Amino acid sequence: MELTPFVDRLRSDLSDAAAAGGAEAQSAAERLALALDPATRMMLLEALSQAAAEISGALDHDAVDVRMSGREPEFVVTHLEPEHAPTQPPPPAPPAPPEPEDDSQSRITLRLPESVKTRAEEAANQIGQSLNAWLVDAVRDALDGRRIALELGSSRMTLTGEGARRKQIRGWVS
Repeated sequence: MELTPFVDRLRSDLSDAAAAGGAEAQSAAERLALALDPATRMMLLEALSQAAAEISGALDHDAVDVRMSGREPEFVVTHLEPEHAPTQPPPPAPPAPPEPEDDSQSRITLRLPESVKTRAEEAANQIGQSLNAWLVDAVRDALDGRRIALELGSSRMTLTGEGARRKQIRGWVS
């Protein structure tokens, strides 16, 4: 890439701006532009190097470098083998799905009277579950004989374990 056209354009723009100040200002601007030539080239080279580094960072297996060929910069694209490629941290792994208790799940259609559905929704909401989760627990408990829930007035009692399997209740109710 040739920098001379850019440096010449900057020199011309500086000269045009100084022309408003008269011949003496224009002469000073031309001398200043000549003195700034190396600094201008260095600043352009730094900007190109920074751009090449940003582009390399966005590429997976390629790197862009700026190298000098005489007084002019040259872009070189290098393909890196995956083991030589700059390492970037891998993206975080997605969370593992919850393990199902059974090997598979089945979808069924359950037809309930509206009043039973309403009561089941209320019961699920009271313990912070979805209706589906509440129904799954109810079916599991009924099949396993693990739990018996009793409601006596405003009191609720749940039996689990051996007492629920035998379906016997002992105690006092007041």
